[in-house]
Amino acid sequence: MIVDCHSHIWPALDKLGQADHFSCLVGTHAAQASAQGHMEACEPADFILVLGFVSSHLQTQIPNSFISSYVASHSDKMIGFAGIDPTQSQCIELVPKLRQEEGFLGVTLSPACQNFHPCDTRAMRLYEVLEKLAMPVYFLQGEVLPASAVLSYAQPHSLDEVAGSFPQLKMVISHFGFPWVEQTIALLAKHPNVYADLAGLTNKPWQAYRTITLAYEFGVIEKLFFASDFPGHTVKTAAEALYNLNKITLDSVLPAVPREQLRGIVERDSLSLLGLTPAAARRDAVEEQAKRDSLKTKT
Repeated sequence: MIVDCHSHIWPALDKLGQADHFSCLVGTHAAQASAQGHMEACEPADFILVLGFVSSHLQTQIPNSFISSYVASHSDKMIGFAGIDPTQSQCIELVPKLRQEEGFLGVTLSPACQNFHPCDTRAMRLYEVLEKLAMPVYFLQGEVLPASAVLSYAQPHSLDEVAGSFPQLKMVISHFGFPWVEQTIALLAKHPNVYADLAGLTNKPWQAYRTITLAYEFGVIEKLFFASDFPGHTVKTAAEALYNLNKITLDSVLPAVPREQLRGIVERDSLSLLGLTPAAARRDAVEEQAKRDSLKTKT
């Protein structure tokens, strides 16, 4: 099974606002991220997480309704994470609606690009609600942040208090918290429910090799999630890059990462680790339970 844990779509470039240079969304250059292109790029994956994003600070508004409609039309494969901005009023009241009416199973935040400290009181109130609803939170990083982003808010160590305060909250740090890889490793080792994805690293051989090797040496490689980072990459190219990771060690004294560990990243059951179930499977379970209840009533 292959789970692509990081992809983005949007209806038009003008929805990105000042985030049109945010590498987490667009890679190294502004690109289209159409639904059709997304389907083609994710074809080898069994399940795909589609991450939303909104930011008053960057004037970015990728409509959650656009993402939920797309995810609903491919409920056998797609899982949506709603974009939430803790600086916006009534954001907490919005969460139950996004879950119950639009089918989102998690949320995405970006402290640096939404201009809030990860331990801001408004954010802490949001985490509390997300923990109660068992909704994972994705923290969007990126190799390149917009000029108006607050770099200090992107440091992974700031999430230590969040993870300690809400130990049942599943958290994913995208782009392995680049450039603070060591901070991310420390968080993965300390907190059972903190994970990281490899979005944006597969086309950077040395950075990918260094990051994955460190994760392997420090015993946290099983907490790494496979990610295409669409529209920056496709599932196929991202997987191939991981399997070719050890080419950088040829004719050198650099240690190789065991191939079974690389395969483990590509084929990891990330959904189970995050406590997620695709919509189609949830419907089947509900229908099956209804049948059992009906049989019990008849007998």
